[in-house]
Amino acid sequence: MKALVLAGGSGTRLRPITHTSAKQLVPVANKPVLFYGLEAIAQAGIQELGLVVGDTHAEIEAAVGDGSAFGLQVTYLRQQAPLGLAHGVLIARDYLGDDDFVMYLGDNFVVGGINDLVHRFARDRPAAQILLTRVGDPTQFGVAELDAEGRVIGLEEKPERPKSDLALVGVYLFSPAVHAAVAELKPSWRGELEITDAIQWLIESGQRVESSVITGYWKDTGNVTDMLEVNRLVLESVEPRIEGRVDEASELIGRVAIEPGAVVERSRVVGPAIIGGGARIQDSYVGPYTSIGASCAVVGSEIEYSIVLPRASIAGVGRIESSLIGHDVEVTPAPNTPKAHRLVLGDHSKVQISS
Repeated sequence: MKALVLAGGSGTRLRPITHTSAKQLVPVANKPVLFYGLEAIAQAGIQELGLVVGDTHAEIEAAVGDGSAFGLQVTYLRQQAPLGLAHGVLIARDYLGDDDFVMYLGDNFVVGGINDLVHRFARDRPAAQILLTRVGDPTQFGVAELDAEGRVIGLEEKPERPKSDLALVGVYLFSPAVHAAVAELKPSWRGELEITDAIQWLIESGQRVESSVITGYWKDTGNVTDMLEVNRLVLESVEPRIEGRVDEASELIGRVAIEPGAVVERSRVVGPAIIGGGARIQDSYVGPYTSIGASCAVVGSEIEYSIVLPRASIAGVGRIESSLIGHDVEVTPAPNTPKAHRLVLGDHSKVQISS
């Protein structure tokens, strides 16, 4: 069995962060989201992986390399435009050959890995096997309809009137039969080749499509709210360790990880939290569920329930919460007089200001 990981999307919901960075490399607990999926694939015993990349290919290739760090053999597959999940399968046709494969969306996060899913597929050998989870707003997802015995009888992508609340999780397993389905597809109303249409084709052609409803945790980390929630979940299991320097005037409470080269001075850090390598925390408070990236500086400030990407600087600001702060950002206080807000914002930014 091979793996196909899709990492070619543009990440519009995470702008402006993704104007300059691949959405799959935005870190959760100081590790890119993509890496969690690669680790899950390797743990399931899969070694050969095709990685579909787009405009951010150089950044992803620099981060993943040849895959040996994950125990994988990575082949990069260029996608000229994000034209749908099934389009990813289409361009990977030669690479996949006649092998079974697991398709994993590079910005998805599944707790518990995929070992059981892979073993079940290898044992039962359906044409396709999908993961489902119950969601509050099915109109934002691919939705499955099941019969009274739990078999998949229909699929629809982001329907206006959903027939169930069962959404497809971003992990799929396919036999080579899916290639015939993909070859028959026409672009949907969204202009994309939909994987839901390919699975529907398999169902209508009389082939077996299995499903299982997961009770564990899954998130599509496509927006800031979900990124922060996944960061919170991962930090819940962080192991406390001090590999940097913490002075006697500082206080660490709970599960706090201080990575090599980090310095904490005259500060209070309440876990779960992680302070990245080479970061400097000085005269500050870092609250629960916060990830401070490598080589960041937090000076004379408070921050909680946030993700700060490498080399960002936060100095002299009262308090920051529920925030995603990008690479090399500088956050400083505004002058007290005259009372005004001075903003330099990238395209598609979202700002909340207390008057």
